[in-house]
Amino acid sequence: MHAPGSLADLQSRYGTRHRWLMLATVMIGSMAAIMSSTIMNVGIPDMSLHFGIGQEQAQWVSSSFMVAMTVSMLTTPWLLARFGYRNTYYGCMWLLMTAGIGGGLVNDYNWVLVARVSEGLAAGVVQPIPAIIILRAFDNAEQGRANSFFGMGVVLAPAIGPSIGGILVDWMSWRSLFFMVIPFCLASLWMAKRYVPITAPGGVTANHGKPTLDVGGLTLATLGTLCLLNGLVLLHSGHWTNSAWLIAGALVCIVSFVFWQRVQAQRGGLPLMNLSLFKHRPFAMGTLVAFIYGIAMFGSTYLIPVYLQLGLGLSPSHVGTLMLPSGLLLALTIAVVGRYASTHPTHLFVSFGLTLLALSFALMLLVNLQTALWVLVALAILGRIGLGFILPSLNLGAMRSLQPHLIPQGASAINFLRMLGGAAGVSLCGILLEWRLAVHGDTLVNSTTSAARLAAFDDVFLMLAGVCAFALVAAWQIREPRAPRQDTVAP
Repeated sequence: MHAPGSLADLQSRYGTRHRWLMLATVMIGSMAAIMSSTIMNVGIPDMSLHFGIGQEQAQWVSSSFMVAMTVSMLTTPWLLARFGYRNTYYGCMWLLMTAGIGGGLVNDYNWVLVARVSEGLAAGVVQPIPAIIILRAFDNAEQGRANSFFGMGVVLAPAIGPSIGGILVDWMSWRSLFFMVIPFCLASLWMAKRYVPITAPGGVTANHGKPTLDVGGLTLATLGTLCLLNGLVLLHSGHWTNSAWLIAGALVCIVSFVFWQRVQAQRGGLPLMNLSLFKHRPFAMGTLVAFIYGIAMFGSTYLIPVYLQLGLGLSPSHVGTLMLPSGLLLALTIAVVGRYASTHPTHLFVSFGLTLLALSFALMLLVNLQTALWVLVALAILGRIGLGFILPSLNLGAMRSLQPHLIPQGASAINFLRMLGGAAGVSLCGILLEWRLAVHGDTLVNSTTSAARLAAFDDVFLMLAGVCAFALVAAWQIREPRAPRQDTVAP
């Protein structure tokens, strides 16, 4: 007899369908996590007016989420080994839903940030889990289908979310955006009880070996991330000395983190990041692309809604409507590309996607107050098609040559570096925008747009285009040194 709720029990009950049912469950949770990451950007201008804060403070609504999500990703392998899939997933969904309810009800901006940090912690743990399932439970022939299914599904909610969110902000306020994750969390909790096993990756019993959390590594990673982002903010504010100390502190934390991970591995413990992963060229290059790509993707996700509202004077509902077609085409692109990513050279897909993304940013420099709305829609579609080539290809290209026992650590590491780039990207876009506004003699305080304001936004878009072009160099190095694994192992 198999233990109730164990992987073996669920596989005997549902057969080969189980891995698809498990993937569908974590897909819904990922929808909630990604939606909570992106949808609040539509409400930032309205929130800024409500609390009477500037753009530099308002960007922490996104940055605080990104910092929490980035750091918590490193704990996913330990949580899965210690508590198993189901308990880890349950805890994340309850935290995400509770934070969503609380964030929509509070009346103090500091408590809004607390809610965003809580959402980020939950979202970060969830993010690596689907990649672990796809790479462990599906053989090479099915990984494309699984990636296509997951990618299309997980993009649909964020694609539709900003449109609905824009309408909700116009009709009600930014508070309504916090509540949008609730139905996804409830559905995911219901499905998790039926389809997510209580066991750890590989079908082993949770608590196996009683791994202890690498508290030292987690502390260093958290301090390093906070020092880096706060140092960037102070650098823009003109506090050169304090900024230099914080950035120096971030560098010290990075070096100390690497040293500590080596010590943990030598002691036979479970380090937050297995540094031996970086001996694999596809993985090392994939993580570099993921970091740079995170800067561009999350930076633009923050910048574009602000640009459309405060640069071009569009309402939140108009912004959501303009972004809807590109979101739907992103889902369609992922569905198509995902099927071929497991059987074709992934470095070609990633490079092509980065080229389209860079082009979409560069063409934003041609937009002005007289530009037709269909042009904005076309540019958004171009960038999202680029994302559609990158998203399903990058993880497969970087990780499918890894041994099965390294996959949880690999998924955690590549997602951590992507989100670290994203957290830096959101901060960099906010800081660079404030700086270029000052240079061009404008601010975002008044509601009247101008050519000077558009010029400031253009400078930021040009930076993002350059970042994507730089990532192309590393993307071309994501080549598999040998044929992909053909075996299927327990998720």
